[in-house]
Amino acid sequence: MRKLKLHWQILIAIIVAVILAALSRESGIGSEPLYAVSDFLGTLFISALKMLIVPLIASSIIIGVAGIGSSGNLGKLGGKTLMFYALTTLLAILVGLFLVNLVQPGLADGKPVRDLLALDADTADVIEHVGNKDAGDVIEIFLRMVPPNIVAAAAKGEMLGIIFFCLLFGYFMTRLDHEIAEPLFRFWNGVFHVMMRMTEWVMMFAPIGVFGLVSRVVIKTGFDAAGPLLIFALVVLAALAFHTLVTLPLLLKLVARVSPLAMLRVISPAMLMAFSTASSSATLPVTMECVEKGAGVSNRISSFVLPLGATVNMNGTALYECVAALFLAQAYGLELGFVTQFSIVVIALVTSIGVAGIPSASLVAIAIILAAVGLPVEAIGVLFVFDRVLDMARTSVNVFGDASCAVIVARLQGEEAKGVQLSSGDA
Repeated sequence: MRKLKLHWQILIAIIVAVILAALSRESGIGSEPLYAVSDFLGTLFISALKMLIVPLIASSIIIGVAGIGSSGNLGKLGGKTLMFYALTTLLAILVGLFLVNLVQPGLADGKPVRDLLALDADTADVIEHVGNKDAGDVIEIFLRMVPPNIVAAAAKGEMLGIIFFCLLFGYFMTRLDHEIAEPLFRFWNGVFHVMMRMTEWVMMFAPIGVFGLVSRVVIKTGFDAAGPLLIFALVVLAALAFHTLVTLPLLLKLVARVSPLAMLRVISPAMLMAFSTASSSATLPVTMECVEKGAGVSNRISSFVLPLGATVNMNGTALYECVAALFLAQAYGLELGFVTQFSIVVIALVTSIGVAGIPSASLVAIAIILAAVGLPVEAIGVLFVFDRVLDMARTSVNVFGDASCAVIVARLQGEEAKGVQLSSGDA
């Protein structure tokens, strides 16, 4: 008998949680015991996710940086590829930040939706942790990036310092002699694979955790949470659509001189595959075939750019992380200043690289962002309701970003993407 896929298990858990919690709330029968059990299960699952954060992000960033630096391709080709990936991810994040600040899905009739979402942390405590910083405090970001004690920073969950240390550690591993660097690489690679297995194991219990998180909210607030969450999901989808239909096509037309419509048509099989599987890594063979046969990019370019992109280029994921963090901040009634939003941009940019290959990577990355800026990590529980659909959509955007990069880098390397060239009427 085939095992039911995780996303279907989570969907069933959400439906069962909503039905049981609604019946219990309406009848008043067993609502207190159900709430206590749900609270225990939800808290336990969130604690398990938090447990993974520091070793997961440390090992993944160190291995990622060391692997790129030692691949022998980090010359002109690698530099252009990484620069484009960083640029498109940054643009995606800025699109998300603009829309979430414009629409403000975390507010309903001008008031924070904290109570509607059953967020337990007190707003005053959250404000105390986040602080009220402005552009004058931007220097503090750079001070926090260089912790005087990396062990203490890890114990306190100070992610900016951990990320910076791991970036340096991974880079300088590539500067060592092979016989010295190899044991280090094997150690961190082993840690990384152990953390991936642990993450997979924790995610096996996601349906139980989701049941607890969702039923807790429904028992406490009924269906009042559906409205703000639907608006949040629509903001994410609108931002993803803008990045796919405006930002990336502009880069394709202006830099690579190719037709965006032809590019979308060529890459559509890979995007559909990504939408159905919610995995850019699983979609990689289809993406390579579309880019090589459809767009006319050489295997020399695609074989380097696309596998790297499936690992480090997560436009849609980074966008989602930022929108989610700002949504939850609004729900608590916080007005995040320039410094805090800048911190979110930096952390999302790096974590979209560091945890890209991890199952349910966005959940781990959002937990990292929330912990870094002082927001309660437990708040990510409310995001589960629409997470599967949003995961499918942002994975499609990730794949289109990878393919766009391959075409643009091919153009910058002197190749012509013959399958998607601009016609005279498009120029």
